[in-house]
Amino acid sequence: MGLISIVLLIVLGIVSFLSHIVFSIVGWVIAFILIFVEVPLCMKFCPTSPRFDSFVAFFENSWFRAIMYLVFAVVMFLSNLISTGPLIAAAVALLLAAICYGFAAFRGQAFASTSMLGGTGVDNVV
Repeated sequence: MGLISIVLLIVLGIVSFLSHIVFSIVGWVIAFILIFVEVPLCMKFCPTSPRFDSFVAFFENSWFRAIMYLVFAVVMFLSNLISTGPLIAAAVALLLAAICYGFAAFRGQAFASTSMLGGTGVDNVV
């Protein structure tokens, strides 16, 4: 759900750019942050500051990811208070991701990463 919400934030930000300029840009910033949180490979090859690295490392916990996605969902739902637009789909995807991470945190499941996105096992390749 996290990756789907990234795609929706980028695509629907482009689609609704003329009607929701501010929230489209906010959606792109959220997508940029989520790319670094969800795709660990980006942290390996993109030059980032130690402050940004510590910010992203803070969200390795499922509880904090759930809270982050919930806050981002609320921000995107606020765009629909002004006028209804396609960003509601991104807000729903963010909310579903928050629910998924919250459920995983409640059950005590650790975050699972895949080597395809730069998680476990990529250190040997890169």
